[in-house]
Amino acid sequence: MTAGVPAGSVRAGAGGVAVLGAAAPGESVPGEPAPASAGVATAVPVVRSLDGRPAADDPGPQPSPSARSGLPARVRDHLELVRAPAVLTVLGDTVAGASAAGHPLTGRRAVLPLASACLYAGGMALNDWADRGVDAVERPERPIPSGRVAPRQALGVAGGLGAAGLALAAAGGGRRALAVAVPLAAAVWLYDARLKDTVAGPIAMAACRGLDVLLGAGVGRLRAAAPAAAAVAAHTAGVTLLSRGEVHGSTRATAGAVAAASLVVAGAALVGAPGSVGCTGTGLGARAATVVALAAYLAQCVPAQARAARTPTAPAARAATGAGVRAMIPLQAAWTAGAGRPGAALALGAVAAAGALLRRATGPRAVSET
Repeated sequence: MTAGVPAGSVRAGAGGVAVLGAAAPGESVPGEPAPASAGVATAVPVVRSLDGRPAADDPGPQPSPSARSGLPARVRDHLELVRAPAVLTVLGDTVAGASAAGHPLTGRRAVLPLASACLYAGGMALNDWADRGVDAVERPERPIPSGRVAPRQALGVAGGLGAAGLALAAAGGGRRALAVAVPLAAAVWLYDARLKDTVAGPIAMAACRGLDVLLGAGVGRLRAAAPAAAAVAAHTAGVTLLSRGEVHGSTRATAGAVAAASLVVAGAALVGAPGSVGCTGTGLGARAATVVALAAYLAQCVPAQARAARTPTAPAARAATGAGVRAMIPLQAAWTAGAGRPGAALALGAVAAAGALLRRATGPRAVSET
């Protein structure tokens, strides 16, 4: 149960009995009347004294999370559907790829990060559409099983964002970028619809993020961006492995291996990024920025992964997964700085700060990143 959320109903799930907080907007609890629609103040049991008057400590009707966050319910539900804070973690993929390939992200190419964001957000909506049956049991608070977003609506969001991502890739990088964007979109849909729960799932997800880095480079410059793509892909594989324990828990071996892999990824970036420590041809500022970004990367993900290795519970796996998602940004910044673009790396730091603000803006029940 999340700290700060009052104890609510007890619901049996696939993993046993789970103590849940107050029902999410639009989510009904068995044996109770359905709550008011999201965004409207919902009634709570009134605590009364013996003479029938409200008790002095009765808080009265409480607004829903979307009302407390100041966001319209429909907007917040769709932000939750596409994991809005996590979408920010893909903007740096094409920045790192373009930097490694020597492409300035100016003019038309500046829209390539938006292409990545659309493809990623569409994949998140497709993920929830494909998982709607499982989520009805394991994660009934999510937008589709809670009734806040209809399945057909989620599928439409997935298709629309996917098409927008391809269009933006073509606008930003022409045929060279589109030649990477098409297999990237196909990989996203294949992962969500077929491969996610198979042995090949983590590899497929890693391929999606690796292709996203290569999108910034485009056909003809793929080899230059391959090391950055491999690093992001390896980190993604670890995050995906940990995410499989978000409901029923992970294992010490899995979490420990992922933490060790994070150290290897950081070491590879330290010696392998173009112009980073151990390479020549880049200024001291870029090298320093690379080291700082890698330190931020390790500080973001390794402690949570180590805790999950010590205590591989579902909450620990969820925390490590979220930390791993957020660690994507400093990893991208390290490769960007190592390619001689410390200014772009600093801009990615601003993106990370924006993600933190977005998580806070979504209210007490923050929008999930995983």
